[in-house]
Amino acid sequence: MPLTAQRISPGYLGDVCQEESNRLRAGEAVQKLWAGQPGLWKDDSGHARTIANRLGWIGVLDSMRAEAPALQDLARYIKDSGVSDIVLLLSGPNLNLLGEREPAVYGTDRLDDHVETARRVAAAHGLVIEHLQSNHEGELVEAIHAARGRCAAIVINAGAFTHYAWALHDALAAFDGPIVELHLSNPNRREPWRHTSVVAPVATGSIVGFGGDGYRLALEAVAARLGG
Repeated sequence: MPLTAQRISPGYLGDVCQEESNRLRAGEAVQKLWAGQPGLWKDDSGHARTIANRLGWIGVLDSMRAEAPALQDLARYIKDSGVSDIVLLLSGPNLNLLGEREPAVYGTDRLDDHVETARRVAAAHGLVIEHLQSNHEGELVEAIHAARGRCAAIVINAGAFTHYAWALHDALAAFDGPIVELHLSNPNRREPWRHTSVVAPVATGSIVGFGGDGYRLALEAVAARLGG
């Protein structure tokens, strides 16, 4: 929605406001503000340093503009060096207990073992794994947000969040890239409440029931999608 000019009626304070506006205009207050002059507020030298420090943000844009050529050179260097695409691997609640929790269902391998498998397969395709395990839905949501425009793909084993965490669904829906839903077991062969997945509708595909080999399959699927 385009911005439009707004008219404010100060009522009985109109004359006071107009007088103060005229004073600020005559004193070139706006120019002094952007010039970072502490005397705009207080004249004593004791406050000058503090005020000047707090006005430091005003010069950030000029500093960034001065560094732009160097940043552009760095971006070209990174691109020309063939730096690998990043795949975000997300592990949901209780996956930190793999190897101990219900080994008859999830196997005896630890989460670190599965992550290592993912790293090995990814490296073979010129990809890099960035892994996060969290028992907190918000942390996973924030990781997905941070992956936008930075990571090439997401592989997610959301654990029990799979079945009800709609915030994860919405966050994944906003990610532009391949998304693979991954589960060690096959939820559809387990309790009825596990049959619902809020991840599947926004995933490129799902790999379930293949145990630890699912991590290899997931990364190979991502690599194929990315053309690696």
